[in-house]
Amino acid sequence: MHRTVNWSPLAEKDFVCILEYLQENWGDKVLGNFIEITNKMIGQITLNPRQFPTINKKLKVRKCVLTKHNSLFYKIGPQSINVLRIYDTRQDPKKLKFV
Repeated sequence: MHRTVNWSPLAEKDFVCILEYLQENWGDKVLGNFIEITNKMIGQITLNPRQFPTINKKLKVRKCVLTKHNSLFYKIGPQSINVLRIYDTRQDPKKLKFV
């Protein structure tokens, strides 16, 4: 079952910040690679949403590693995938909030 993808405002903000950082510091090639990886992984999630581990059983949040520095956190909805955050894993994990 192919599901629609909904991005939370936090996830959208995270993604834009990462893209701006990559553009300013690493250039177009790295930026393009990150966008390609993100799109590919979201495509995989829509086809098989349970392939990545649950990291918060209470909230039912799953984690997909995009790069060694960035992970995508999402929830499975009845008809959709809800992207909650794209988080820089070098930050303090206590700062990771989904709301």
